[in-house]
Amino acid sequence: QVQLVESGGASVQPGGSLRLSCSSSEPLDTYNAMAWFRQAAGKEREVVASIYRRVLNTYYSDSVKGRFTISQDNAERTLYLQMNSLKPEDSAIYYCAAGRIALDWRKGSSYNYWGRGTQVTVS
Repeated sequence: QVQLVESGGASVQPGGSLRLSCSSSEPLDTYNAMAWFRQAAGKEREVVASIYRRVLNTYYSDSVKGRFTISQDNAERTLYLQMNSLKPEDSAIYYCAAGRIALDWRKGSSYNYWGRGTQVTVS
């Protein structure tokens, strides 16, 4: 059974940086795409960034473009999210997701597997 486990969430001050990690129980080439989503208290889940393995294309939401970087380490079976210049509005639970097909990187329904999340607080 596929397992995704996030780590790296913490409390930081505005302007600070964090790197989130998502460890996969399966080789990353099991998936066509992986992504980070987030959900703030009282708000809907939103996509943050996605990476498509075969073409190495990356996509970012407008709210994080230029500040966040998604990457992966196939040997370590780990997905990363480097977050710089953090803002209070980045506070949320961050979830890792993986999809065998993932037709639309922006939609949660594109992803088959989800982690349990890691909390990021910026204040």
